[in-house]
Amino acid sequence: MIDPLKERLDNLRKFSESAKRRANLYSEITSFDDKHTVQSLGVLRKAPAPGKKLQKVGFLMLWIPEPTGITCAIGGPMIVAGRYLDKKYNGSTLHDVGHQTKNTISSISDFKNSVL
Repeated sequence: MIDPLKERLDNLRKFSESAKRRANLYSEITSFDDKHTVQSLGVLRKAPAPGKKLQKVGFLMLWIPEPTGITCAIGGPMIVAGRYLDKKYNGSTLHDVGHQTKNTISSISDFKNSVL
């Protein structure tokens, strides 16, 4: 009969190995030297944040004094659209994913050490 604790430890070892492989893969991806590959992966390193930009432009338009009030009428919806894009758009970068993977590895190893 299989001990439930050993079965749980085996699952944790599998998760830990998977997280380590993923972290190694991410670190290897960032070390490519090909110009086109580096350019393509640049998007993963610096993800654009269109929501933040829309919000900033909307606030600027809202605060610019103008006698006709057109900028105020345009600024409000831009701020709302920027907040919506912030909620719906995933702006995570490769660095963020690698950082979360390292946190997962350390928490798994801490748990494994506390069990053993």
